[in-house]
Amino acid sequence: MAEPDLPALTGEQKRWAFGAAALFLIAIGFLGFSFNAGVMQVFAVGWVALMIFGFVGAIRVAKGDFAHPLCKAQVMLHVVALGLLVAVFIRAFK
Repeated sequence: MAEPDLPALTGEQKRWAFGAAALFLIAIGFLGFSFNAGVMQVFAVGWVALMIFGFVGAIRVAKGDFAHPLCKAQVMLHVVALGLLVAVFIRAFK
């Protein structure tokens, strides 16, 4: 039996999915940096784990809708975490 084609993503869904993917790649990059430099390893591992479990749970509850408020809240949560990380780096190099 053939699987039915999934509906195309809307522009809003694509933007939120791109934001989530970009934040995930930044977190993976920071994880590599932290292991290489030996700093903030617990934060880096925890951030990536929080992203994985948070995004999987949000997308599961939202039934695949990236524009669902729960998915948007996950993206904004990680934007705040990125902002805090940038603030730590600015303070460290000041």
